[in-house]
Amino acid sequence: MFLGVSIIADRFMASIEVITSQERQITIKKPNGEKITTTVRIWNETVSNLTLMALGSSAPEILLSVVEVCGHNFNAGQLGPNTIVGSAAFNMFVIIGLCVSVIPEGETRKVKHLRVFFVTATWSVFAYIWLYLILAVFSPGVVEIWEGLVTLFFFPICVGFAYVADRRLLFYKYMHKRYRAGKHKGMIIETEGEPELPSKVDIEMDGKMLNSDGGDTGFDFKELDEEEARREVARILKELKQKHPEKEMEQLMELANYQVLSQQQKSRAFYRCQATRIMTGAGNILKKHAADQAKRATQHDICSEVSVNDFSSKVFFDPGTYQCLENCGTVALNVVRHGGALTSTVSVDYRTEDGTANAGSDYQFTEGTIVFKPGETEKELRIDITDDDIFEEDEHFLVHLSNVTVISQGAGSDEREANHVDALASLGLPCSATVTIFDDDHAGIFTFEEPAVTVSESVGVIEVKVIRTSGARGVVMVPYKTMQGTAKGGGEDFEDTHGVLEFENDEILKTIAVRVIDHDEYDKQANFYIELQEPCWNQRRWTDEGGEEVLTKKEEEERRIAEMGRPMLGEHIKLEVVIEESYEFKSTVDKLLKKTNLALVIGTNSWREQFVEAITVSSCDDDDDECGEEKLPSCFDYVMHFLTVFWKILFALVPPTDYFNGWACFVVSISVIGILTAFIGDLASHFGCTVGLKDSVTAVVFVALGTSVPDTFASKVSATQDQYADASIGNVTGSNAVNVFLGIGVAWSIAAVYHYSKGEEFKVDPGTLAFSVTLFTIFAFICIAVLIYRRRPEIGGELGGPRVPKILTTCLFFSLWLMYIVFSSLEAYCHVKGF
Repeated sequence: MFLGVSIIADRFMASIEVITSQERQITIKKPNGEKITTTVRIWNETVSNLTLMALGSSAPEILLSVVEVCGHNFNAGQLGPNTIVGSAAFNMFVIIGLCVSVIPEGETRKVKHLRVFFVTATWSVFAYIWLYLILAVFSPGVVEIWEGLVTLFFFPICVGFAYVADRRLLFYKYMHKRYRAGKHKGMIIETEGEPELPSKVDIEMDGKMLNSDGGDTGFDFKELDEEEARREVARILKELKQKHPEKEMEQLMELANYQVLSQQQKSRAFYRCQATRIMTGAGNILKKHAADQAKRATQHDICSEVSVNDFSSKVFFDPGTYQCLENCGTVALNVVRHGGALTSTVSVDYRTEDGTANAGSDYQFTEGTIVFKPGETEKELRIDITDDDIFEEDEHFLVHLSNVTVISQGAGSDEREANHVDALASLGLPCSATVTIFDDDHAGIFTFEEPAVTVSESVGVIEVKVIRTSGARGVVMVPYKTMQGTAKGGGEDFEDTHGVLEFENDEILKTIAVRVIDHDEYDKQANFYIELQEPCWNQRRWTDEGGEEVLTKKEEEERRIAEMGRPMLGEHIKLEVVIEESYEFKSTVDKLLKKTNLALVIGTNSWREQFVEAITVSSCDDDDDECGEEKLPSCFDYVMHFLTVFWKILFALVPPTDYFNGWACFVVSISVIGILTAFIGDLASHFGCTVGLKDSVTAVVFVALGTSVPDTFASKVSATQDQYADASIGNVTGSNAVNVFLGIGVAWSIAAVYHYSKGEEFKVDPGTLAFSVTLFTIFAFICIAVLIYRRRPEIGGELGGPRVPKILTTCLFFSLWLMYIVFSSLEAYCHVKGF
């Protein structure tokens, strides 16, 4: 039964994680007027921990108390209240003691939100002091309506105090604050102290102003620091690429996804679900999620786009642009037939059209028809080019395709079947080709194709084209060199390059190669330049030497014509090369960021997924070194799976967490927990009768232990994986307070109102319960004092620390729990005098 409660509580906690992970978009206006849109959590972290998270963690104890009262004609029982106190003692002493000892040697964990911890710790002790007061002081042996209702109302008051401490409201608003970016995703942290910014620096969010003077808008200022998160993911991915150069990108994404999720700060609900699934043979959910995402990404990349017109042949030019020299004679154009059935015969008409080049003087006008016979996919058409000795600019003309038709197999050679609605062949793109004719009567003008080019830092070697226009006569030398901009040379961002391009006669294109250094940065923009220098002939026909030589009129004309044909630089002689982050690397980081929502890890989106998980055994090995290698389940995994497979399949019927944002799963799960706890209460009573134990002893020892086992595993996992102690011990104090305020407050309020309506009093025997509460309260003071002392520099934090203090603390806490169990049992059997 306890395993069943653990599994349905896992579904319950998964729904809570999905609910509290809901986000909304906000617009932030910075002091410089820039507006950015980001997402923030709807639920405040502290409020969610003390409400839904604590309810999910303590649901069995709370519902056991309520069900017991309602099932015993609204009379007080021993099982429910003593289970709450016993569970609180187990949480406070055993769980925290275990968390202190499991921290690796030389490491410590401290509570991050210390004010919230003080508030919840104070309320957790006060809750049991209050329980003693209503049992033995205010109205001994009788619980009145106001006592039950006040106990219940302490719950929202406790949450309110914790929220005030977390948000630094009330007196904190009169203290100067400044903001700094947190190390974790999603946080801008307020800190007290002298302001670093001018007093009138305002930030506008969704139309509300938040200033550095401490003015509060009532808005939960926890912005998702997406840039910080991206840089962290990029750093992890870069390190993995260096560590595992032999792995494919899909494997690296899986490793990076697992590492990012492992390092991300997690909620109590996540750790509870992780512990339960490891305990029941369902596997490590982080590893399973990373592996599933990698497989889905691979399958998505394999999928190809299917065109609507796959059954239709497309006829087009490939490529769509052509260049030729004026003296080439003819230029060949390539026409391609792609797709559709290749068993038919397809024809297409073509026709030239003037551009800056004129038919007759620059090229020969051409028109005709190309026929693709069955099986043919490429055809070549040729157009004659006219050569002359006149210097002129580069010119171009067009060639158009039209009238694609399918020739019927039964028709004669002159009969063609026109295309109708469902055409078997049509024009593709490009259906027009541009032919540029380069003049060969000039040495040429040398230039880059464009003034700037943008490249990815992962390109390795960038090749830029230097083109020769307006002539291609003679052998010309063009020097070039690279120049630094914001990108640094010398092998830092790019390798310095210089040299000379040698254009042969009639050669119109050369490339310059520059190596770019890949730093795997997410956000990068730096530039450098490649500059062309003055070109010159390899062997000059005329020189400027000779002084004031007297030339004849004929010689002057020849020299003038030669000077007109001198090689020169064109419009773009200095190319700006902008280095940006790798698109593939950036898209990989963005994909990983979208998968770091822990609600996606533990949530489900279909009943099919839930049933597949229910019958699947997975390895629970927690070795982080090679998370990409799937390991076989151990014997323990199989044993726990077969012990829990009935409950897994049964609770796979609970609605998936994707339905109604998790609320459907929430309602169904808490209802099932209530039913199971009713059975547990009866079974515990029968067990106590069978072995001769009182209900109070059974509750304190066995029931409290059974309901707290998942929390024990969850706290252990969170203590070792989280860098703070909030999730492991901070939530223990909150849960202990919520146990009393909801478990006792709801049950006793209902019973008190019922008995008042009958004209009776709701009587509760204070004896054993009051003694247990008093004993727990004394020991809790000792426990909290020790935790506070451990924050001293010589130890370093509540958890971990030097070996000797760690062992002593664990032994002390375990001893407190054993003493609590022994003295509570002795008092129950009247060996120790109680109240």
